[in-house]
Amino acid sequence: MFLGLDSSTQSLSALVIDPASGTVAHELSVNFGTDLPAYGAPSGFIPDGKAGEVHADPLMWIEAIDLLFSRVAENFDLSQITAIAASGQQHGSVYFDNSLVQRLATLDPKQPLKDQLAPALSRPSAPIWMDTSTGAECAEIAEAVGGNDEVCKLSGSIAVERFTGPQIRKFYKQDVEAYRNTGSIHLVSSMVGSIMAGKSIAIDHGDGAGMNLLNLHTLGWDPDLLDATAPNLRDKLPRPAASASIAGKVSNYFVQKYGFSSNCDVALSTGDNPSSLVGMGATEPGTFVISLGTSDTFFAAMSKAVTDPQGFGHVFGNPAGGFMSLICFRNGSLSREALRDELGLSWDDFDAAGLAKTPAGNEGRVMLPFYGPEITPRHDFSAPVRNFPADASAEIQVRALLEGQFLNMRLHSAWLGEQPSLIRLTGGASQNNGIAQLIADIFQAPVERFAVANGAALGAALRAANACGHDLETLSKQFCRPAADSQIEPDSSKAAVYAAAVQTYGKLLSASV
Repeated sequence: MFLGLDSSTQSLSALVIDPASGTVAHELSVNFGTDLPAYGAPSGFIPDGKAGEVHADPLMWIEAIDLLFSRVAENFDLSQITAIAASGQQHGSVYFDNSLVQRLATLDPKQPLKDQLAPALSRPSAPIWMDTSTGAECAEIAEAVGGNDEVCKLSGSIAVERFTGPQIRKFYKQDVEAYRNTGSIHLVSSMVGSIMAGKSIAIDHGDGAGMNLLNLHTLGWDPDLLDATAPNLRDKLPRPAASASIAGKVSNYFVQKYGFSSNCDVALSTGDNPSSLVGMGATEPGTFVISLGTSDTFFAAMSKAVTDPQGFGHVFGNPAGGFMSLICFRNGSLSREALRDELGLSWDDFDAAGLAKTPAGNEGRVMLPFYGPEITPRHDFSAPVRNFPADASAEIQVRALLEGQFLNMRLHSAWLGEQPSLIRLTGGASQNNGIAQLIADIFQAPVERFAVANGAALGAALRAANACGHDLETLSKQFCRPAADSQIEPDSSKAAVYAAAVQTYGKLLSASV
């Protein structure tokens, strides 16, 4: 059996797969806010950060590892686990001094992890993906290497506030002494993997590409980006390596304390987005994944490495080899909920029956569906922009908002040069048949809903099995199954309508930003 761990923003989850039976054998989560209230992080991060700062306490993540395994071991025999892999929220970074390697190698099962690793932290808090405080550092890095176009060519993304490189630069500028005392900088995923392996492990190409530091062409740390970020940074970063690598055997700490086999392998960790690509069965080009949440996220495997000329999309390493794209749209359910509340509607108005009241294409009525600042496209919106009167009927507004969201997604994923043969939906709004049909029609591809809730943890477990020789395609067929009767076919008669609507949307956008 194979264990996947996912350290997300709000929880640490464990998921065990059994390829012999094709089943998920065990699943359990620890919620940071509920189960570890002493850290004062009800949503998984320290509240009320200043000037866009969003940090978490890394000791909370470390304590959660002990808590999770103490609970799993009550009802599951961990000696059955052949290999482990971890997934972690991307971009978050954890800072340790030079004692980390020795501390990991000599972990005492009689003592809690957090007590043994706390003295190794050179920075008491960890910036996470929600942090937007590094605009100045992004500009400095871009200027140092010749502009954001060059940053994007090298790393797959322009300099982005939440990415690890700008966060490291800010730390260096704010506390030179603490930076000097830092011996190693880990991502959330590689920190979890290092604890499991009892040694400092490499950073995989998938998560490493979310740092503005990895050169996509050489798959090594880029010397120009390193120099632009902070001095002697190469010495503080674990080496980058392929995702399917085995880092070593599980630490004796977990053997003695929780009953793991001493022969259990630890595969390299990766970020939650690359891990979800695996968990959604989308590691080959042609399958797009759209996650509908507070923010909507689009990701897909790439047949060739290309970068977004506008700098909105990102390129990460695909854990199965090659590359993947990721595009984040901040105004996801944020906008859907805002319009619902503004007009006093229910979610039924956003489903198939509500959308049936207006024709596809909305007779040319288009909305830029942004109730707040957006990152794709990057613009400081404060309210939607319409090419029709703001007091139009509710059904026109609903269709305009939903079509606007997915026309925007189609427009801003065109740089990939890929046509989907299948779209897999996940997230809360994916169960809405009206939205699912709209996506199928706008992209002209069949849509199906995914059956497993935690795609990142499943992806980690699949990666652990793959690192031990199991075929990933076979594993995907076993575990990455759509929900029963969930497939929706596109209406080909609407292809021309939405081809025209994309053009109308693009013109309105160009005139508004």
